[in-house]
This record gives sequence, structure tokens and C-alpha cells, in this order.
Amino acid sequence: MSLGEVHSFIEEVKLFDIQLINLSDSAELFVRFAFNTLVLFMLIKVLYARHSNRKDFFFSYFAIGITVFLLCFLLESVKLELGFALGLFAVFGIIRYRTDAIPIKEMTYLFVVIGVSVINALANKKISYTELLVTNLAIVAGLYALEKVLRLKQENSKEIVYEKIGNIHVDKEAELMEDLKARTGISIKRFEVKKIDFLRDTAKITIYYDANGHLQTK
Repeated sequence: MSLGEVHSFIEEVKLFDIQLINLSDSAELFVRFAFNTLVLFMLIKVLYARHSNRKDFFFSYFAIGITVFLLCFLLESVKLELGFALGLFAVFGIIRYRTDAIPIKEMTYLFVVIGVSVINALANKKISYTELLVTNLAIVAGLYALEKVLRLKQENSKEIVYEKIGNIHVDKEAELMEDLKARTGISIKRFEVKKIDFLRDTAKITIYYDANGHLQTK
């Protein structure tokens, strides 16, 4: 029996009217999955991890990226394609975790992870592998430029309760800034006094700092 006959025999084997294996489609799945996983690794581990202190999104990004890719790839024949992809963007675009809302930067990376997975899964035969490679490299290069070359910094905020009510006076802004820096251990860029409670001698202050700053809390 020749190799071609073996190939045909294998692909004719069915279980409950479903092909047991389709060698060409399976090979395409493995190649695209490996390529997509490599791109996700570059986005999440190489870019995001090096410019963010948030480690809790690693699992979510990889899990969502892989799931979206497999979902789109396996359902491509259902012809949902564009509508299905836009639906994914809509669903994940309004996602909120049960604790805090996802920060803007993390939400952007989530959008990119979903977008890359959809592109790699739904790219049809009219799109060459070279075009697909260039598209993915353009996305990675664009994020690298924003993170590394342009050195754009994300600003985080934190609301604290401050009890030295005497430092709230407008003439003591410098003293208040130094005290906040000493207490938090981070380089605060600016602050806003949100509420003053003279009965309890406390004030609610929102401090703003770069995302790479470490907030020390007790």
C-alpha cells in the first residue's frame, strides 16, 4: 500500500460520521497554534511582564488567547467569522473582574491578545503566511515602540486616609508631599485632596504615581 493510499485510508476512517483525523487540517492547526502561542509569549512575557508589576494577568492573558484562538479556528467553518470575532471583542470589551475594574493598560493588552488570536485563527487562504507574519510583527513592534522607545509610563492612583490634618493647609503642600512620600515609600507625582473631615481630623487624599512605583502598605 502506497503512502497516498495510507493517507486516504486514514482520512476515510470515521466515528459517528465524524472524520477521525484530517491530516492537512491538523497540520495547519498545529502550525498556527505554535505560531500564535509564540506571538502571545512575546506580547505577554517579553513586553508586558517587563513593563508592568502586575503578575496576576499572566494566566488570564494566556488562557484567553489560547481559548479564543482554538474557538475561532475550530468554528471557522461555521461561517461566523467577522460577526463572531466582533462579538468576542464586545464581550471581553465590557468585562469586569469581581474585584476592581481592569486598568486601562491591562485592558489594552487583553484587547491585543484577543485580536492577535482572532487574526491568526481566521486568516483564510487569501492571506499568505508572510502577510500574517508581518501583521503579527507589526503589532509586537508597535507595542515595543510604545513601551520601550517612547517610554510611555502608565500612571496609577491610590486613595489613602491621612490623619495629619495640619498639613492639608494650602501653604503646606510641600510638607504634605514629603510626608506622603516618606509614608508610602514611592515617588509621588501629584496628589489631590478629595475630602476633609474636621470631626475626625482626617482627609481622603488621592496620590498619583508611575505604574513602576511600589506602593508599600501595612
